[in-house]
Amino acid sequence: MAAHSSIEAITARIVERSKPHREAYLDRVRRAASRGPHRSVLSCGNLAHGFAVCSPAEKAALAGDVVPNLGIITAYNDMLSAHQPYETFPPIIREAAREAGGIAQVAGGVPAMCDGVTQGQPGMELSLFSRDAIAMAAGIGLSHNMFDAAVFLGVCDKIVPGLVIAALSFGHLPSVFIPAGPMTSGLPNDEKSRIRQLYAEGKVGRAELLEAESKSYHGPGTCTFYGTANSNQMLMEIMGFHMPGASFVNPGTPLREALTREAAKRALAITALGNEFTPAGEMIDERSIVNGIVGLHATGGSTNHTLHLVAMARAAGIHLTWQDISDLSDIVPLLARVYPNGLADVNHFHAAGGMGFLIRQLLKQGLLHDDVRTVFGQGLEAYTVEAKLDAHGQVVREPAPDESGDKKVLAAIETPFQPTGGLKMLTGNLGKAVIKISAVKPERHVIEAPAIVFHDQQELQDAFKRGELNRDFIAVVRFQGPKANGMPELHRLTPPLGVLQDRGFKVALVTDGRMSGASGKVPAAIHITPEASDGGPIARIKNGDLIRLDAVAGTLEVLVSAAEFASRSPVVADLSDNEFGMGRELFAPFRRNVGQADQGASVFA
Repeated sequence: MAAHSSIEAITARIVERSKPHREAYLDRVRRAASRGPHRSVLSCGNLAHGFAVCSPAEKAALAGDVVPNLGIITAYNDMLSAHQPYETFPPIIREAAREAGGIAQVAGGVPAMCDGVTQGQPGMELSLFSRDAIAMAAGIGLSHNMFDAAVFLGVCDKIVPGLVIAALSFGHLPSVFIPAGPMTSGLPNDEKSRIRQLYAEGKVGRAELLEAESKSYHGPGTCTFYGTANSNQMLMEIMGFHMPGASFVNPGTPLREALTREAAKRALAITALGNEFTPAGEMIDERSIVNGIVGLHATGGSTNHTLHLVAMARAAGIHLTWQDISDLSDIVPLLARVYPNGLADVNHFHAAGGMGFLIRQLLKQGLLHDDVRTVFGQGLEAYTVEAKLDAHGQVVREPAPDESGDKKVLAAIETPFQPTGGLKMLTGNLGKAVIKISAVKPERHVIEAPAIVFHDQQELQDAFKRGELNRDFIAVVRFQGPKANGMPELHRLTPPLGVLQDRGFKVALVTDGRMSGASGKVPAAIHITPEASDGGPIARIKNGDLIRLDAVAGTLEVLVSAAEFASRSPVVADLSDNEFGMGRELFAPFRRNVGQADQGASVFA
């Protein structure tokens, strides 16, 4: 089915805007690909170092440039639940490669940090920058020029976007992303949230809170709520980087291992040495990016991707804007209710029909481009399936169900949960911001209240504990942008603001920081650009200024006369405490050189 006219129009304007950058990028990709398998340019000494630990047979094969060599980039570590399963993947991939007549080598490892561990801690100030560090680390692994294709092992928040940036920077190579899957369901997410709020109110202690958290995050795999990690997996499948049906299969299962083997063999099949050459830089285009945004809106995905998708697209010479993302939200209905946008977790989403059902529904009304290339072949229709095992342990695919297995979790396109997506751009005299409203009740989409200004999360927490916030107000938390302190997530603000909202007060958050995929029921205008450290308008707000956040009209305004507001000097904060400790001094060059949030908050552009 042809794409919806509005989808085509938005895609066309992205194509037109990107043309000079995209053409230059594709020229670089095609020139690199035209040189053929790159081991041919290595000297004998280079090559000897590259295959020193290989078997005699593998050395002979690699010396001849006729056997494909698969580079593995892994984010394995055994502290993080989402990445611990990757410990066993390289041997599986190497064996699958041998079966397919190829070779596989671990090309390099990349860091993988957990926002859940660093939440509210100094280490969180490295989180966003870790994305670009991951891209650079993956680039170092692939720079050895030994590989005909790459597979990327990564799941969580900044890891997948960083790996995508690397894959597109090495766009002459085919790239397949291999997920590890979500952990099995534990304590329901709404119960976890209830305990957190009780703790914020002082009604339960730390022991009860830790018990609830431990029952929620209890084993290998991604966290089961629909935050950035699981939004990443959705994106990789709907953009064509995953094998069909691979995203949400639990780790440690026979199907998960079979999908890993299949992905490795497929990566070898699409190298320049075969007949289906699919370089990542050619495969991912403006249509693929639009498909990813549509999937994000249809599932109520992470606000972090208003940063990451912009940065990922730019790595392929594609210039995406927040306006593009917001305009797509206006025409894409919400089809999934997964926590924090509902009570279900990603395992329930998968059981209800998952990605195959979702993609089929969106294709039915032309809300996705079907005519895209993927690692599986041509066309997104091939992804309207469920992956299963046959009697011989091989992956087979069956059509996704015609009806949702749970209509409270996954809706048909004719009966969406709401007619538009969950992300909007806000504009006004405070600059640009984004807001996620899929979990915010309609009566809270417009908030007008006086400002109370804070310069860090702890100030708000302390004011809440002193009982000073029992009133209508909009919390302005500034100097939390990428230049100020690396743009940490501000989830410690959610419980107290949620308590105040439940007490009947009109509350909202306005910040140049992040709230991520776990953004919940409190309206939050985030990623404000320009940020306070750039002298943005948010730095001129005073306590008591009336602010109007209107997610219906898409506006964010401080209701002060233009002349008075312009006459104020931006406040300058002492940020010296953010410059040292927990590695923050190592990232000073990132803070100095990072771009604005609406440009991806990247050091690469």
